[in-house]
Amino acid sequence: MISVHDHNRDAWDELARQQVPLARPAGEKEFGKPQFIINPFGWVDFDVRGRKVLSLAAGGGKHSVLFALAGAETTVVDISPAMLDLDRKAASEQGVKVTVVEASMDNLAVLPEAHFDLVVQPVSTCYVPAVAPVYREVARVTAPGGLYISQHKQPANLQASLRLSPVGYTMIEPYYQSGPLPPVPTGSALRESGTLEFMHRWDELLGGLCRAGFVIEDTFEPRHGDASAAPSSFGHRCWFIPPYFAVKARRKTTATPAPKLLVT
Repeated sequence: MISVHDHNRDAWDELARQQVPLARPAGEKEFGKPQFIINPFGWVDFDVRGRKVLSLAAGGGKHSVLFALAGAETTVVDISPAMLDLDRKAASEQGVKVTVVEASMDNLAVLPEAHFDLVVQPVSTCYVPAVAPVYREVARVTAPGGLYISQHKQPANLQASLRLSPVGYTMIEPYYQSGPLPPVPTGSALRESGTLEFMHRWDELLGGLCRAGFVIEDTFEPRHGDASAAPSSFGHRCWFIPPYFAVKARRKTTATPAPKLLVT
């Protein structure tokens, strides 16, 4: 039986070949306003020139190249060889150096400890069964005081129906979901077809960060809702159900004892 890792690697290879929007390198729009990718929420409070930046699960020739053009010492990690090929090509075209690493976000053993000043991860934790190993690995490779800026699909976004019913967008998946979510049709604007996706609870997404050694400094919900959009479209559904959120976390500079679990 094929593993989740191999399934999603193959799925993203195929999405890259199809040139879906999430697998398109930086273009005129991004080069014209690089801060939209480099610092969309205004959370990077230092000049990235000369800093070590990890673009995690961010293959596709966008994040890594823009950070490199800004002067960062950039590494990009992704599970998909085809997505990473886009980074190599874009870096070559722009004349910048990007270190390309094929690895899963929950196993960064190839990377050194306490190395990165900034880790940036776009929406991607939904492709692993558990988010805690991701956080542990990010904590290991982030320097004390370093920033970890990540984005995640909201639980309700993955619980709700994709199409509007007479009573609205209904919850069809349990909050305590076990295993991968049901597949979506090809061409879905709300989820990536062909991939295995997993829902993570709020205590895992936010509490897990704290337990891994980060301090949460801010959160943000990008607004994509459009009340006038066609029913069942991305914009209309986002008017009722926010699709994802971003979180700014800082690696603790000193170790603290792990909290005791409350047993009831």
